[in-house]
Amino acid sequence: MITYEPFRRMTREREISTYRLINYYKIGRSLLNRLKHDKPITTVTLNDLCCSLGCRVEDILEYRPDEPGKSSSSSGSHSSR
Repeated sequence: MITYEPFRRMTREREISTYRLINYYKIGRSLLNRLKHDKPITTVTLNDLCCSLGCRVEDILEYRPDEPGKSSSSSGSHSSR
């Protein structure tokens, strides 16, 4: 599963408040909600976040394998390539 814990950690370390993300960085409330709840975002959005915040993809998200017996939150199954 994809988690946005690195984004949350980075904003805490940089002391960037939700208010500042919305008003200074112009990040929408709906996007912040998606990040908070580890919901999918597009690569375009990911690119925009990296540009706005001056960071790398690794500062926004990380992949964690699903625990055995738990399905991911996205629908459908993906085969490995």
